[in-house]
This record gives sequence, structure tokens and C-alpha cells, in this order.
Amino acid sequence: MIVKPFEQIVAEHGPMVLRVCRAVLGPADAEDAWSETFLSALKAYPELPADANVQAWLVTIAHRKAVDVTRARARHPVPVREVPDRPGRTEAWDNELWDALARLPDKQRTAVAYHYLAGLPYREIAEITGGSTDAARRAAADGIKALRATYSPSLEGARS
Repeated sequence: MIVKPFEQIVAEHGPMVLRVCRAVLGPADAEDAWSETFLSALKAYPELPADANVQAWLVTIAHRKAVDVTRARARHPVPVREVPDRPGRTEAWDNELWDALARLPDKQRTAVAYHYLAGLPYREIAEITGGSTDAARRAAADGIKALRATYSPSLEGARS
């Protein structure tokens, strides 16, 4: 297997990692988690085995960064009168979709993000989240069912 330059890895997988970060954390913290993901990946990339699944590896790093952000939020809440608007990166983010995702329980939201946005199989989702393949499949199915009930326009192309 030919080792790709890291810049090509970012170009190929960057949009998917950003979608996953947005789905898990929301638009406000997604860009920071995306940056942290690729900074960590850059450091570890030279040691990555040639036959590694780069996409799953990046989602695993993004998952850990999302956990870090979630823990930091819990430790340091910052009260504000109004939430400031933050512009999106290069693609528009549907606020209705984010609101629907944000209402899902954490396990469902992460399973939906990893399977439907990152395209990971349930086995890899289970490895990342520390659960079983069946639990990942059930969480994704329950999450999609809940999303279809509240936000059906974006899910017409979702794969099963």
C-alpha cells in the first residue's frame, strides 16, 4: 500500500470528520474538535500501519476529542446572555437538522453520526464507543427513527 501525504488525508477525510464533529458536538465546537483531531493525527500518522483504515482511525481520534470537549464543557460552564452566531466552515449546516440531532440521546447521536455521516460499519462504531455491534446498530436505528419523526427531508437518502 502506498502511503499518502498527510495533506491528501486531510483533503479526502476532512469534510467527513467535520460532519461527525458537528453531529456529535454541535456547530459551536465542531471546528475546534476538527482542528484538534488533525493535529493529533498529524503527530501519529508516521506510525500508522500501512494497512490501517484511515477513516476509522480519524473518527476514533475525533470521538476522543469530542469526549474531551464534552468533559471540558461540564467542568467550565460559561454563562452568557446570548449565544453568538458562528459562521460555518465551507458547507452550510442545517440548523433544523442540528436541533433534531441534539435532541437525540448521546449514544444514538454518535451512532448516527459515525454510521451515516462517516460511513463506518457498526463493528467499528462498537470498537470506538466501547459497546457491542448490536448495540451500535440498535442505537443508530433508534436515532434514525427519531430523526425521521422530527426531520424527514434530510434523511431520504440515508442508507440502512
